[in-house]
Amino acid sequence: MEGASGAGGEGTVRRRVCCCSKDDFLPEESFRSWINYWGALKDTPARLRDRVLTRSLETRELSEVKARSQHDMKRTLTWWDLIWFGIGVVIGAGIFVLTGLQTKEHAGPAVVLSFVVSGISAMLSVFCYTEFAVEIPVAGGSFAYLRVELGDFTAFIAAGNIILEYMIGGAAVARSWTSYFATLLNRKPEDFLIQAHGLANGYDRLDPIAVCICGVVCVFAVLSTKGSSRLNYISSIVHLLAIVFIIVAGLTKVDAANYTPFTPFKAHGIFKASAVLFFAYVGFDAVSTLAEETKNPARDIPIGLVGSMVVTTIAYCSMVITLCLMQPYYQIDTYAPFSVAFQAVGMDWAKYIVAFGALEGMTTALLTGAVGLARYVTHIARTHMMPPWFAKVNEKTGTPVNATIVMLSATAVIAFFTKLNILADLLSISTLFIFTLVAIALLVRRYYVSGVTKPANRNKLIICISLIVGSSTATATYWGLSENGWVGYVITMPIWFLATVGLRVLVPQARDPKLWGVPLVPWLPSASIAINIFLLGSIDRASFERFGIWTGFLLLYYFFFGLHASYDIAKESGETKGKDGLEWKKIEEGDVSSTTRTAPGGVNNDSETSAIPSI
Repeated sequence: MEGASGAGGEGTVRRRVCCCSKDDFLPEESFRSWINYWGALKDTPARLRDRVLTRSLETRELSEVKARSQHDMKRTLTWWDLIWFGIGVVIGAGIFVLTGLQTKEHAGPAVVLSFVVSGISAMLSVFCYTEFAVEIPVAGGSFAYLRVELGDFTAFIAAGNIILEYMIGGAAVARSWTSYFATLLNRKPEDFLIQAHGLANGYDRLDPIAVCICGVVCVFAVLSTKGSSRLNYISSIVHLLAIVFIIVAGLTKVDAANYTPFTPFKAHGIFKASAVLFFAYVGFDAVSTLAEETKNPARDIPIGLVGSMVVTTIAYCSMVITLCLMQPYYQIDTYAPFSVAFQAVGMDWAKYIVAFGALEGMTTALLTGAVGLARYVTHIARTHMMPPWFAKVNEKTGTPVNATIVMLSATAVIAFFTKLNILADLLSISTLFIFTLVAIALLVRRYYVSGVTKPANRNKLIICISLIVGSSTATATYWGLSENGWVGYVITMPIWFLATVGLRVLVPQARDPKLWGVPLVPWLPSASIAINIFLLGSIDRASFERFGIWTGFLLLYYFFFGLHASYDIAKESGETKGKDGLEWKKIEEGDVSSTTRTAPGGVNNDSETSAIPSI
């Protein structure tokens, strides 16, 4: 379909070994000529309105959009593969590197509480992701879910942050890999970094080994998803054995006095550390991108996501308890905390086991992160918000080769220049932002279906969600600005509670999940929104400034390219008709899923809604 369109009518579709023609990147009508492009730019307001108010169909994401990759991904994965993918992508640099810095400077022995808070936040998001992944099993993950529930524009902003999240996460893991590799060779963690005096601080320690490990991982990621899975769970088993060794061996050298004082930095330190250590849980959403390659999504995805998160949380808490019992928090090393802790208690030989286990874990985290990112990019490109060249799936390997190579190359460049602490803070912002949007999308999915939800109930839903988000933001802001105040919480927290009660009591659910649903709706997604936003309030200002710059870049790209490309492809596929999309909205308005509740008056049609009605 794409090839014929890109070739311009009935001409012969040319196949090249190297797909580098203009039609591979900008095949849409708006980019045929400068005249077309100028006309598209003048039509930006109308097109933007269409994309903001347009929601995709589930059936379209599962069939037509998926077909734009030319070849299907192979369904080879089971819940066993997904659990090990989840463990492999999550347990990596976060626990082995960031733990030292956050324990020493922000949380002390109470760092275990920081991991618990981050784990709760991650688990709430896991439930939200699971329902979507079961209902919409495509490679796009949260991008596809947001396209269906919150529209194209919101999905694009999330897409940009998804890409940033995975590239930064991969870069952080790659740089951490270098540090532990140096430890394994009995060198200092920074010995293999090259000082570049002409570059800005934070970007002046070059890491060529990180680039090399990204290249090796790229080879495995493009060859086979099943092969990557096998390598991943073998490496993850070795990694978990190393973790068990750290816990068991470390507990033979404990001193309970090291747990006093337990909270030297008080509550603010605990939550500040929690916001950064959320990095340690990043990546589980990569499992949802594998839904398209899963044999039985309804069974395998819930087991894979929840199972891997439970194992990960238990492992993290056990490891940090052991670390803080082995050494006083103020003596913990910020680069290689576990290796140095074993040296401090007279077990020098153990640091080699720790370093080897850390390398195994970070290698699998890098591999599974690369697999997840490539599938996100593939589905984003299927909508033409990114060039469709990225959407192509290799016929022989059944993997998105183009997306994998380009994204890992970008990850390698970031890893080559950027220090870990800069990467960690920016990563947490992007991830918490995306998780918040997914929780909001789940509420919209359950409580709003066009043609079923009455206008009065729709307005109540908007008010309740606005109050939930607003009160959560106010709570986070008050926390960040007030060291010892409490009056603000007396106002903001009851508003969040009452808004959630109002949603539960005043707005009837418009849709039931078909196969697997999040329990305790709306409480669970509402709590996810609150805790994610609260953790955002503990991240430093400089990270938000970098986040703002990235978001500004995304908007520029969207207004000049992504908007017009996605609008054209939507028009060709029948997602929109007419200058403002009004004809299409009229056609689709009132169509709802067969899984929706019957509205008063008996309205209950058969297909998914594709437009948000005017408010």
